[in-house]
Amino acid sequence: MTLKFMTAGESHGPAVTAILEGIPAGLRLDVSRVDVELARRQKGFGAGGRMKIERDKVQILSGIMDGETIGMPISLLVQNLNHQQWQGKEIKPMTAPRPGHADLTGAVKYGYKDLRPSLERASARETTMRVAVGAICKQFLDEFGVIVGGYVKSIGEVDAQFNGSKYKDRFEAAEKNDLRCPDADAAEMMRTAIQQTIQEKNTLGGVIEIVALNVPVGLGSFAQWDTRLEAKLAQAMMSVQAIKGVEIGDAFENARLPGTQAHDAIGLGEGNLTRPTNRASGIEGGISNGQLIVIRAAMKPIASTLTPQKTVDIVSGKETLTTYERSDFCPVPRAVPVLEAMMAFVLADALITKLGGDSLAEMMPRFNALRKAHLDDLKMDNRPHVFWK
Repeated sequence: MTLKFMTAGESHGPAVTAILEGIPAGLRLDVSRVDVELARRQKGFGAGGRMKIERDKVQILSGIMDGETIGMPISLLVQNLNHQQWQGKEIKPMTAPRPGHADLTGAVKYGYKDLRPSLERASARETTMRVAVGAICKQFLDEFGVIVGGYVKSIGEVDAQFNGSKYKDRFEAAEKNDLRCPDADAAEMMRTAIQQTIQEKNTLGGVIEIVALNVPVGLGSFAQWDTRLEAKLAQAMMSVQAIKGVEIGDAFENARLPGTQAHDAIGLGEGNLTRPTNRASGIEGGISNGQLIVIRAAMKPIASTLTPQKTVDIVSGKETLTTYERSDFCPVPRAVPVLEAMMAFVLADALITKLGGDSLAEMMPRFNALRKAHLDDLKMDNRPHVFWK
């Protein structure tokens, strides 16, 4: 991996931090755009009480001079305002794990004497720094015309209808309501579903679509299992808390079709190799083919519910009910910028790997010289070849 990042910090600790390494020198960075993305992460109908406390603002501690990246690791920090309510206070032991959370598995793995350390690090508060990292990656992709956006496709049993609308229009429409759904009618039905869920003291999940536009041909590789572009994207999506399923394009629908209906025919127009459909969702053989990439991610209802669930108290050894830990009722709208950030990171990494170079000035000529799906770029010698002679 050419580009990499690491996050650190606990949900109620002093701060959450990240180090992003591999962004080339010469990228003019607008820090306010990072804060805009952080604000997007905090907004969404169904959010819990903590979003009324935090006012996330990024501090960049290294890797930037005079507003430009210098090719060195970029360190980022966001303060946890909620830490003030926890600092120095004695916290009641947490001994009854919540089904579906990392409480129990973390305690078994690390030998914790209390369940809270699992909660603190497994918390989605960590995604604050993913969004900050992704905001920088988005600005890098902007230099090459690559756009990443997303929106809510469904919440619970309510599905949005897009009727062939353009993706850029969907991105813009999604930001006009707090469900982050481009279909205004569906958004209101989602609101009603979440309101009912709140009354029932329960939680709701849903499906999010993340889309990348203007992706060049040739990102990723089939050379090794871990270089395939869709594999990297799937891992990135699945790494986000509560994401339990990923679909590249119409993968599950295509699985029901015969091969002649599941693939994209190749045609010719003014020397360009064209495709009337995009069932492959922009990736063939682990490599981007120049069409847009669509990913659908399924987010489960999160584990913290006001309605108690059956569990076992580890100290008493008796069956009991869970104790509520503050959380969202429906995190789906807030997860959109998190998943956008992860896609932006993967595509930025793939582009840097493809182009090479330590600065934007080195990369731009290489990007402009990239081969495209055009007859003039495909030099076939039309001769027989003997392999493994």
